[in-house]
Amino acid sequence: MASTLRERTLLPPDDPADLVRFARGLADARAAVRAKLVGPDGSEIDIPDDFYDVLLDVVVALSQGMAISIAPHNTMLTSQEAADLLNVSRPTLVRLLTDGEIPHTMRGRHRRVLLRDVLDYSERTRVERRSALDQMAGDAEDDGLYEATVDSRPIR
Repeated sequence: MASTLRERTLLPPDDPADLVRFARGLADARAAVRAKLVGPDGSEIDIPDDFYDVLLDVVVALSQGMAISIAPHNTMLTSQEAADLLNVSRPTLVRLLTDGEIPHTMRGRHRRVLLRDVLDYSERTRVERRSALDQMAGDAEDDGLYEATVDSRPIR
């Protein structure tokens, strides 16, 4: 099967009722039997569980009115696209690029960032935030802050 990978965005349909029913059917069809993709000509291909889960996520998201983008990890993003993906301003992203937090290349005066590098940075910061929160919660527990109350009057 020789097909070219291309980036595309799939918008939810105007009437998501069919997708909602399909998503419910997918969720109910979880069984020990391997899922299959059936083509219009009746040909069948087994779908690995991970792919099935992704397809389920796509259908659920579309049925809830969200758009889905599919892109290879080697897709080059503009600084604005990368900033939008990270939910930060473009100047903040440029600072991250300049500080070496995210690798980038220059095409003339324009910065380009690999999608995989943006996703790696996002995951790395998520793990760092989770670790910092866990540490803060542990410190608060060690200091007895969970037992402290603002008003220590007895309650009847």
